Amino acid sequence: MTEKLSDTGRKTMLAPLLDNGWLMAEGRDAITKTFEFTDFTDAFAWMTRAALWAEKWDHHPEWRNVYKTVEVTLTTHDVDGLSALDAKLARKFDQLAGE
Repeated sequence: MTEKLSDTGRKTMLAPLLDNGWLMAEGRDAITKTFEFTDFTDAFAWMTRAALWAEKWDHHPEWRNVYKTVEVTLTTHDVDGLSALDAKLARKFDQLAGE
């Protein structure tokens, strides 16, 4: 069972992400980041790799792609906010992007 992050969990799990370009989403309990790639093909290839991990972990992002830019928002709808799954997926997305 997934649980909403506690205050301690937020400090330990979110702080490194916020230091790496993730932002708290405005008006909701979510994190967001914009990834920029060299072109559309690189952006789409990253999205494909990211989608495989999201499916494997059964935790799916909200995202938007325009040409070489991918905007990602992560939240856990089942708990109406951030969970450890969001931090885990954010770290994987960063890794896949070489960050």
